[in-house]
Amino acid sequence: MSFNRFSDTTVAGKRVFIRADLNVPQDDQRNITDDTRIRASVPCIRQALDAGARVMVTSHLGRPKEGAWTEEDSLAPIASRLSQLLRTEVPLVRDWVDGGAWLKALEPGHVVLLENCRFNAGEKENSDDLAKKMAALCDVYVNDAFGTAHRAEASTHGIAKYAPVACAGPLLAAELDALGKALAHPARPLVAIVAGSKVSSKLSVLTHLAAKVDTLIIGGGIANTFVLAAGGHIGISLAEPGLVGEAQGILESFPGKVPIPVDAVVAKELSATATPALKAISDIGVDDMILDIGPQTVMALKTIIAKAGTIVWNGPVGVFEIDAFGEGTRALALAIAESPAFSIAGGGDTLAAIAKYGVQDRIGYISTGGGAFLEFLEGKKLPAVEILEKRAAT
Repeated sequence: MSFNRFSDTTVAGKRVFIRADLNVPQDDQRNITDDTRIRASVPCIRQALDAGARVMVTSHLGRPKEGAWTEEDSLAPIASRLSQLLRTEVPLVRDWVDGGAWLKALEPGHVVLLENCRFNAGEKENSDDLAKKMAALCDVYVNDAFGTAHRAEASTHGIAKYAPVACAGPLLAAELDALGKALAHPARPLVAIVAGSKVSSKLSVLTHLAAKVDTLIIGGGIANTFVLAAGGHIGISLAEPGLVGEAQGILESFPGKVPIPVDAVVAKELSATATPALKAISDIGVDDMILDIGPQTVMALKTIIAKAGTIVWNGPVGVFEIDAFGEGTRALALAIAESPAFSIAGGGDTLAAIAKYGVQDRIGYISTGGGAFLEFLEGKKLPAVEILEKRAAT
């Protein structure tokens, strides 16, 4: 994977347009409840400012109706937090697409935040007209938003076609380097952990990974569907019986690669007060609900993880939010943290589990992208990355 990097780009005195991912959660009073993405964007902005660039930054926030400004989707709270983190005023520019006074006033070593890019009509449909206007604002376009790399939108794809220079920022470059290390040239054995509620949402990921990895560990509702495919019992557990055939196809095509759980922690209902019970898969009753993997399954998977050279992790293997059903996820998280393998983890629930069990500093790389991370695992080309590769080749 070859693309131009911002770290190799000369930007002194130039107009630099940074597409960041500042889509952060807020409470009802619009207070930011988690500024992780904002803090992650700071190194790129700081690098541009320190180099003497005239810096403009934009991002999406929420799902506003295009062409209409709304206070609830404004980047005003993000501008305030960026000002604190950068220790300099970050003015918010509302109507920015056509340039004007704000652009003429932007001086080297200063930064402005351009209002929510999804307020602009044509953003999501990747309008060429809008992309050309955006490109005209800058000398250098920097994509530092891996979380949106799977979308072809005007601020992530179109502008990269027309900007004089298009490159990847440090956050995007780090994501691509880590994913490339994990999947393009992995140290073997390569182990992938894919868990979640539905096979249908990750079937193509499972099929693609099964052909690449040495072991594919499954969990959650996905594992239940595979248990059915292997002839096991799941009671009233979450599963997709209609996809048993597809699961059987993966098991038959890749024999020995997909370990099936042999025991589970079950309950009669999913609640914090439910009474857990440990059962072998063969003993699960018609009214049992599988909510975690059992200790025999945990031991078998820990052995696989301990021998891995590379680990890719997407999804908890049980209802870890409830402690009674979190031991499987906790044990695997610790096993990954203790493994000498290079590990990369992504997805919202995965990141929540990593935080809960305090292993952040022992995971090789934690991806900030949910949908983009999954699409990369599927083997799909990410549009925002593909255009950067094309620009680098010309």
